[in-house]
Amino acid sequence: MANPSRQAVNFAAPRGFGTAFKADCKQTFFPDDPFHEMKHEKPLNKLKKTIQYFIPLFEWLPNYNLRLFRYDLLAGITITSLAIPQGISYAKLANIPPIYGLYSSFIPPFVYAIFGSSKHLAVGTVAACSLLLSETVGAKASPQDDPTLYLHLIFTATFFTGIFQTALGFLRLGILVDFLSHSTITGFMGGTAIIICLQQLKGIFGLVHFTTHTDVVSVLGAVFRRRNEWRWESAVVGIIFLAFLQFTRYLRQKRPKLFWVSAIAPMVVVVVGCLFAFFAHAEKHGIQIVGELKKGLNPPSIQYLNFDPQYLPVTVRAGLITGLIAMAEGIAIGRSFAIMKSEQTDGNKEMIAFGFMNIIGSFTSCYLTTGPFSKTAVNFNAGCRTAMSNVVMGFCMMLTLLFLAPLFRYTPLVALSAIIMSAMLGLINYDEMIHLFKVDKFDFVICMAAFLGVSFISMDVGLMLSVGLALLRALLYVARPAACKLGKIPNSSLYRDAEQYPGSTPIQGALVLQLGSPIYFANSTYIRERVLRYIKEEQGVSDSKTDIIEHLLLDLSGVSSIDMTGIETFLELRRILDSKGIKLSIVNPRIEVLEKMTLAKFTDAIGKESFYLSIEDAVQNCRFSLHSSKTTMEESLNDQNVV
Repeated sequence: MANPSRQAVNFAAPRGFGTAFKADCKQTFFPDDPFHEMKHEKPLNKLKKTIQYFIPLFEWLPNYNLRLFRYDLLAGITITSLAIPQGISYAKLANIPPIYGLYSSFIPPFVYAIFGSSKHLAVGTVAACSLLLSETVGAKASPQDDPTLYLHLIFTATFFTGIFQTALGFLRLGILVDFLSHSTITGFMGGTAIIICLQQLKGIFGLVHFTTHTDVVSVLGAVFRRRNEWRWESAVVGIIFLAFLQFTRYLRQKRPKLFWVSAIAPMVVVVVGCLFAFFAHAEKHGIQIVGELKKGLNPPSIQYLNFDPQYLPVTVRAGLITGLIAMAEGIAIGRSFAIMKSEQTDGNKEMIAFGFMNIIGSFTSCYLTTGPFSKTAVNFNAGCRTAMSNVVMGFCMMLTLLFLAPLFRYTPLVALSAIIMSAMLGLINYDEMIHLFKVDKFDFVICMAAFLGVSFISMDVGLMLSVGLALLRALLYVARPAACKLGKIPNSSLYRDAEQYPGSTPIQGALVLQLGSPIYFANSTYIRERVLRYIKEEQGVSDSKTDIIEHLLLDLSGVSSIDMTGIETFLELRRILDSKGIKLSIVNPRIEVLEKMTLAKFTDAIGKESFYLSIEDAVQNCRFSLHSSKTTMEESLNDQNVV
């Protein structure tokens, strides 16, 4: 007999395949449901909002005014003062002519202003991707022996990066970026900062010959093997510049309002370095300079894209790896600064914007660009209001390329090395690594795998090690899902984890278990064994009648999906429980789970009366059943005594 007060579970007819597939795709690819507001709009307004969605420029530009432009103008000029030295420095890190670093800060900012969704992100080249491109492409084509081929392969890798990022954005596959966890990025950036800093010892000591490897052992070995090339003059100048840059960073931390001092410090180092090199004839004292920088705007480079099958695997690999890292870094940085203003950025729009930047950039003599942290932080602190600050930077870079570029030919390489070292020292986040160790040891291991792998093996190997460990952890979560025994909180109708709440009371004659993950072929056997173990533990080693379990209640409210192996496991579990005299009941299955159980005839096998809307309903019915059973047993015993 059933408890008459129980609430009925809705056994509606399963949705059709098309309806269910559409709902699943919407949840997977459109979790933010961006077109929800357009449903009831008129066709013209719907078209207008669709264009605004895909091209964010049309969303903020109509409301733009002179008051906003004043802030963006100041921010744009400020980040230009940082973009010039960084562009030259990171181009040197990528082993391409310095002028291409300036080219890469001219065209991409205009593209991002059209398609980017972040108000604060300032685009440009980044150190990690510059070095990774150099390491990956340099393994196939030497920048010293064949610089022209090397440069063309860099453009080609940038093109593939753009194609990859754009495709992910249009297909709304931003989920792939999530596989680069916070721990992985922290370790990767820290390890990259270490090897970049060590590589700058070549510029600090004025070395002419150096290793092409990036690991710590090879770099330090090259530095000490070339002691005969050390130039004390270069080292002294480098230390002075580095000390000045670090002082400005310290000043910014102590007095945030003086952020502009730190922002213009790299430009000051370049200007002072140029003057010093010109008047002191630095080249005669072993201090190397950048050399000639041609005046003029970006020349077209689409004709230089190299799709030769001999080089295709290298350029595709370089494009995919650097594209994934650049996306993760740019999207994470954009979101971080948006949160500070209680705003949001769309990760898929950002991927499309980065993709277009790199595709168009590869056609116009630019190499890989994204949203660097240092430039974005300066842009944010300078008070930018919209992406117009990137447009201002683009125009400033245009003026620099047309009129000022040749003036930077005297920039000492040691000054660029000091700028890169100062920027990289800020990327080694010791506090975050210590925090990871305190909070989650496995996250710390993932972080250290990236950090040590990048530092002592190579950048791509370190990244793959860390991502591999993160995926292994995710697989362990899937294969060994969480399950817990529930008890009732006294004086309430709440049921919570008995281990977390020791004061909760068990349900006499019933065992309530909560499953908290999808049930698939990978974890179904574990779930069956875990459930049987719970029953064994509950009944105890003794067979006392007080420990007898007559009902097993499985709370499936946290189970988002189930496959056929999972359903077969439940059927097998039911047969085992029947042999033990235990009744299986299901509590609050979600629509996807209930539909599959209905289609697989599982609901008919165990009976629809075994499904409950809440744990309280199920427990009340168990008590009612136990009471009825007890009454029937007592009446039977009385009849036997009478006979």
